[in-house]
Amino acid sequence: MSDSAYRPRHTILSHGSWFLSLLATLIIPLVGMVAGAQEASNGAIQSLDEQVQEIKTDILAIAAELNNLEEKLLYPSNTQLAIFVSLEEGDSLGLDSVQVSIDGELVAQHLYSFKELQALRKGGVQRIYTGNVRTGEHQLEVSIAAKTAGGKDIGHRQGFVFSKEVDPKLVGITLASGAMGEATIAVGGW
Repeated sequence: MSDSAYRPRHTILSHGSWFLSLLATLIIPLVGMVAGAQEASNGAIQSLDEQVQEIKTDILAIAAELNNLEEKLLYPSNTQLAIFVSLEEGDSLGLDSVQVSIDGELVAQHLYSFKELQALRKGGVQRIYTGNVRTGEHQLEVSIAAKTAGGKDIGHRQGFVFSKEVDPKLVGITLASGAMGEATIAVGGW
């Protein structure tokens, strides 16, 4: 072989330092651009999350306003009646259900879960009915089914008369274990 026939091949790998410096010159700015794009993207996502939260807050405020307007339209103050149920403080009555009738018409009934009964025993109050009645005298009938502390099933029904004036009427029904294993029902204004 002659010298002219043999030429050393120069490849990219044979000039490694030159190639690596060129590669580094091109890649480092690209990495910086990608990192900047990710930061911008994260900022846009965070800004979008903030906008979504702001919209949710606005929607909740509008829903609350609509509920208030609906209540004012459906239950105007001059005809509004709300009935609440509670247990006498410290009572162990095992309330199963309550039925409420106004002027002979069943307007509300409720079966109590264990959690609801526990809440009533801790002083909770349940709004069992909201509706409209005209001003004047009305007959309220309350029926309950319950268990005594000894596990005996009891039922009790009692009628009351209440007077509805122009202002909203709030009626509280307080239930308790009575003497001789019977339940008592008391009705009063709130």
